Amino acid sequence: MLALALTGIGLTGLGIDELRAALQPGAFAAHWRIGLHPPAGWQPLQVIALLAAAILGVAILRAFLDFIYRVAVDQLVQAELVVQLRAEIYDKLQRLSFRFFDANASSSIINRVTSDVQSVRMFLDQVVIQAVVLLISLGAYLIYMLNLHVALTFACLATTPLLWLVSARFSQLVQPAYQRNRDLVDTMVQRLVENIKGMPVVKAFAQEKEERERFRVANDAVREQKLWIFRKIAFFTPTIGFLSQMNLVILLSYGGYLVIKGQLPLGTGLVAFATILQQFATQISNIATIANSLQESLTGARRVFEVLDMPAEVHNRPGALPLSELKGHVRFENVWFDHGQDPVLSEISFEVKPGQCVAIFGPTGSGKSALMSLLPRFYDPSAGRITIDGHDLRDLDLDSLRRNVGLVFQESFLFSNTVAANIAFGHPGATREQIERAARVAAAHEFICALPKGYDTVLGEGGVGLSGGQRQRLAIARAVLLEPAILLLDDPTAALDPGTEHEIAEAMDSAMRGRTTFLVAHRFSLLRRADFVVVLDQGRIAQVGTHEQLSRCPGPYAHALQTSQPGALLPVIP
Repeated sequence: MLALALTGIGLTGLGIDELRAALQPGAFAAHWRIGLHPPAGWQPLQVIALLAAAILGVAILRAFLDFIYRVAVDQLVQAELVVQLRAEIYDKLQRLSFRFFDANASSSIINRVTSDVQSVRMFLDQVVIQAVVLLISLGAYLIYMLNLHVALTFACLATTPLLWLVSARFSQLVQPAYQRNRDLVDTMVQRLVENIKGMPVVKAFAQEKEERERFRVANDAVREQKLWIFRKIAFFTPTIGFLSQMNLVILLSYGGYLVIKGQLPLGTGLVAFATILQQFATQISNIATIANSLQESLTGARRVFEVLDMPAEVHNRPGALPLSELKGHVRFENVWFDHGQDPVLSEISFEVKPGQCVAIFGPTGSGKSALMSLLPRFYDPSAGRITIDGHDLRDLDLDSLRRNVGLVFQESFLFSNTVAANIAFGHPGATREQIERAARVAAAHEFICALPKGYDTVLGEGGVGLSGGQRQRLAIARAVLLEPAILLLDDPTAALDPGTEHEIAEAMDSAMRGRTTFLVAHRFSLLRRADFVVVLDQGRIAQVGTHEQLSRCPGPYAHALQTSQPGALLPVIP
């Protein structure tokens, strides 16, 4: 396309020289290149018509090639690269450890998968490709101008070094501003996400006005930051344009002198040179766009590759052992765990035999949830080891380990899908018979059948429309569908009323039967069900024993028992 553009410019200049020669006998004769020239008997109008037809043909061919080029670039960048990159980021997020999600807000992660991926597209489309086009075009234009007149070329390009200096200064100025803008957008999206999730709380406390104000402040911060960048761009772009247009002043002065002196033809010389210089100035002006796109896209692209380059802390070791069938014999051997600062767990050692139920009890912040998260390897211990049936967890295949560990959270998440699909989330190939069997174990079958479409009822986001007890029973069904050897129950009745707690306790008894169970609980009605209780205090084991043993021994457990009613929520241990 560049060759066609130069050809069109050359043909235009040739036409001007032919017209001048016809109107002014003795003027600079038209110079036809590479041996091409019209037949000797042709009239000037015939020559002009031929040149006009050639220019039109070149323009049509150039437009067609430009169409092919744009379609090819868009297909490569938009339809393939962006989609593939977004899929790779999503895949990497599935493999990152919980530490990454602990350190990054959900709004930041969402922006990396959506808008920041577009920054990579911008970098390729508006920086890399445009920079290559710019360099090739400038090189071709420079060669063409040097071929026309060397001295005139150097005179017209005298301001070029200044253009590069201004561009470099602009890039240094806006790069941190774009990074700041990304952070402000993350904050704004986080405010939006939190407000939507917490809408019941907002309305309950009549905080709509205050929340609108908080969002307005976050939104205005993004706007002000962007306006600051726009002001810098508004100054930079015309500065580049002014400097590049100064070259035309030099051309008309020096080039016009050469034409008058007969040292340069008007058409294929001055006019062609002016057209080429205008194209050269346009490409130079594109430096402003490329420099701005470079800083904007690099900021987003850097955030994308931070995710792609993030090491997966929890991963399979070479030769990881796949699990076929577990007995559920678990041992904690001097386990330590921290989040990079003070230890969360220290010197944790105890043993759970196959089929036993161990309750984990302690005040808020004692490390109960951290201990539970080590068993499915959401995190790895900082020191010590955890074994299942004599195998270090880190030697086992991660996927097969997690398929053998069923987990019910304090507040279990349900997806916007059918009831059956939610129960079969960990086993999509499960039959309806298997799904119903799991639901019966979790005491959920009856209320599911009462739903409008039974197991095919589509749940709203987060299981909206179901009671807390119903959501927990579906979570228990989801956990037991895989027939796991180990079951983790992370305080599943904490947010439930006593009547609903009784229903969940019956479902838990059925689910726990024949399985090694770890139960985090704050209610005596659940703690009594355990074979023994591990009492945690500030990340260390304070007591171990059955409910009866601990209730008779001085310590945190007996103190909590004395200050609470049977079945009531235990108070925070002082």
